[in-house]
Amino acid sequence: MNLQQFPYSSDNLSYVIYGEHSALAIDGGAVESILDFVEKNKLRLTHVTHTHLHPDHTSGTQELLTRSGAALLDGAFLSGHAQIELDGMPVRVHATPGHTDDSVTFHAGNCLITGDTLFNGTIGNCFSGDIRAFYNSIKFLMAFPGDTLVYAGHDYLKYAMSFTRIIEPDNPDINPYLKSYDPAHVCSLLGDELKVNPYLRFNDSKFIEILKKKNLPVSTEFQRWESVMSLG
Repeated sequence: MNLQQFPYSSDNLSYVIYGEHSALAIDGGAVESILDFVEKNKLRLTHVTHTHLHPDHTSGTQELLTRSGAALLDGAFLSGHAQIELDGMPVRVHATPGHTDDSVTFHAGNCLITGDTLFNGTIGNCFSGDIRAFYNSIKFLMAFPGDTLVYAGHDYLKYAMSFTRIIEPDNPDINPYLKSYDPAHVCSLLGDELKVNPYLRFNDSKFIEILKKKNLPVSTEFQRWESVMSLG
């Protein structure tokens, strides 16, 4: 299984997952780049889908469908299928509500395409209003192996680390994390996210002390999650 990332708009990221012959576009706003890539690599774009239905993630859908003849895998399809077959290889679909009720994460090989659920260095806003569902989704993603690659829906990494420095200025892992940042190919290891992403650090003893100093509740894991979410 192979993955290619395509930037579009100011900070959005599209993806193509592909095998030997077939390709799947996710959040396909980078229409021209995706179609050029598929053509140059002699692939057939068979399906187009989304991590969620916010307009910035669906802006290229209709044009991709029209110009490629691909089929749309919409929310109704995704909610009823645990995986998509691509040249005989599975692309797993996981419901990860929180940012929106319809948010999903795609799992291909050792890669997670997380949309606006989990960014590199931060997480999305809880537009669904369901903070417990978001907590459950983040806990689910945190359980993947540390060498899993996180591919998000936007490149907010440098902004996220500026925010992290305010909350946890003595974190020694921030600088190495920033040094690994490649704006031409934005991703991170989940193991590194657990070291620097404040929204994944609610069980870390050092981070719990930070929450205590801010007089925020820390007695239970969910309280700590709520406390981290209150930081901004």
